[in-house]
This record gives sequence, structure tokens and C-alpha cells, in this order.
Amino acid sequence: MAKTSKAASSSVAGSEAPALRYCSQPIQHPRQFDPAVDALRSRAILAGGKKWVNGTQLAFCCYKGNDAVPASWKGKASDIEEVRQAFRKWFDLGIGISFKELARPEDATIRIGFDPAGGSWSYVGRDNLNIRDPFQRTMNFGWALDTPYGRDTALHEIGHALGLEHEHQNPFAGIAWDSDAVRRYFQGPPNNWDTQTIDWNILRKISPAEVKGTNWDPNSVMEYAFGPGLIVEPAAYRAGLQPRGGLSAADKAWIVESYPGAGPANVVPTLEVGLSQKLAIKAGETRVFDFTPRRTRTYSIATFGSADTLMVLFEVRTAGNVQIAGDDDSGTDRNAKIDMRLISGRRYQIGIRLYYAQMAAETAVMVW
Repeated sequence: MAKTSKAASSSVAGSEAPALRYCSQPIQHPRQFDPAVDALRSRAILAGGKKWVNGTQLAFCCYKGNDAVPASWKGKASDIEEVRQAFRKWFDLGIGISFKELARPEDATIRIGFDPAGGSWSYVGRDNLNIRDPFQRTMNFGWALDTPYGRDTALHEIGHALGLEHEHQNPFAGIAWDSDAVRRYFQGPPNNWDTQTIDWNILRKISPAEVKGTNWDPNSVMEYAFGPGLIVEPAAYRAGLQPRGGLSAADKAWIVESYPGAGPANVVPTLEVGLSQKLAIKAGETRVFDFTPRRTRTYSIATFGSADTLMVLFEVRTAGNVQIAGDDDSGTDRNAKIDMRLISGRRYQIGIRLYYAQMAAETAVMVW
């Protein structure tokens, strides 16, 4: 859940109005690194580990109709339309990834349910790839989306799918909680959360490596609205926190920085067989390369240099990019490599996100 409308702003702790339901993120186990991976390197990997590679087309499917899932998961037409509109608002910022709605859940990366009993939640970024079962949700909406509060909820959950965490858990926010008051409030109706869920979604501070910047944005679509008596510091929010609604300026800046769109400064270079090209990007950045093979055969595509990278191979089709292979070498002493049979005359793209490099100027990619 992101935030309330003005009409609902009294529906929080300490109010006589009905309490709000909030986004309840699935609890995930933090990634563990080999002791040989130093702190600077692991921090860099965590900072970009959940972000997608530019050029990705995220396929989503809303459960409906004859899908073989519980009836409660299936969405109403009005809610499904709000989901479409929320995806469009993120995409219309001019980002370097796209979205496509598919009819079959088995073809989609993001599978969306509408179970009122399940609350609202989404897996974060590339964590969605760990949920392989086509009849297992990666996102759920637990209340109507055709209200100001619901529309912000849709933007919020899609923000998670893009790699954004809860803003109030930003370690730079300086929030000190009245922990007992927080637990009493969220253990009560309508959320009825257990202690683990409260700690994970409210009280836990996200690692500095995983947040979008060094400043807290209380107006982010990823921020909860809180009533009086929950926040001790900053003092300005002891009486409650009420974000403005919609995507904030910082939300827009983060998404464009993380997924820069096409433009004069983002020309896609072409790879030639046997010729390496420098990545020429900083940690956390992505670069995309074109490749059109002249012969049908098995090709090797690999990175070079002491670097941690995520490399994804897409086939470029009229309907959008389709991921056909990928390799993530982060935290290991090897380079990302893909071996695949490619078809003469077809167009492919290689997207690479650099997590960390000992010498960024010495990292490169080559196809042979």
C-alpha cells in the first residue's frame, strides 16, 4: 500500500475512523556472500541485484476468466484496468524497460491476483524470477483499485516489481518508532499482522546498499501513511505522516536513472564477431548492445575484466524483446557468459548491468 487520499487521511492509528490496510511484503532471506567477497563489492552487488536490465520487457498477467486458480484471485474488470493504467504511468516516464500484458499466466513473469483476504503485496524486482510456478502469484491486490487510495496502491506494488523498497524503511529517513505502539496498531484489525510481518514491513531498516538514494522521500509512492503516536522522530511526524499521493519527483527521478530510456545519449552500439567493446559504464548502470548474426550457429557472448555483472540476451521481435538467456556472475570469480545458437538475420540485444568492477575502464564484452 502506498498512501491515502485526503478523504481517508483520518483512517489511521489514533483515529475513530476505520483503519487502513497496508502493503505486506513477503519475507525474503537476505543474500549471503562468500567471506572472500569484500564489503565494498557485496554492497555494490546488493545495490543493483534486484534491478532489471535495460531492454527487458516485463510480461504481466492478471488472473481472470477460466484461469485454474481460486475464484478469489480473479480480478474485476475495473481493477484490472487500474493495473494497466498504473503500469502505463511508470512506462510513460520514458524508461528503458517495457511492459506487456499476456493472457496466459504461464507466459508471464508477473502474475497478479486480487484476493481480498491476501492483502496487497509484490515481490521486489528480480526476486520475481524465483517464483516459477505459473499458478503462484508474484503480486496481489487486497482491495478495490478504482479509488485514489487504490490507484496509489497499484503504483506502489508495481514500484516493488521494478525494484523499489518501502520508503519508510530507508535507513537515511532517521525514523525512530514507538515500537510498542506500532505492534499494537498493526496486530489489530484490519491488518492483523504477526510480529514477523510487522518487523519486516515497518521496523526493519533496509541495508543502505539497497535503497534508491541517500535522502528520505516522505512523499514517495512507496511511503506508508501513518497516524499519530507511531513515529517518535522526526518530531514533525509525531502527529502523523501523510504523503501527497501519486508518483513523487524523487520516484520519477529514481526510475529514469535506474532505467534510462532511448535518446541521443543512449545510442545502442552494435557488436561485431571477434571485436570487443568496452562497457564504459559505472557501477549500477546498464548498457545495451545490438547483434545481428550473419550465419546461423552457436555463439559465445561474454564479459571480460574483474567485474560483477548481470548479462541478459534478448531476441528483438515486433511485439517486444523476449529474454532467451541470461547469466549473473556476481559474487563469483568468473565472468558472465552465454552460449546459444542464434539465427542468421534475426536481431538480438545484449543488456548488461554492472554491479562492481575493480577497474571499470577495463571491462568489456565480446561475441565470437
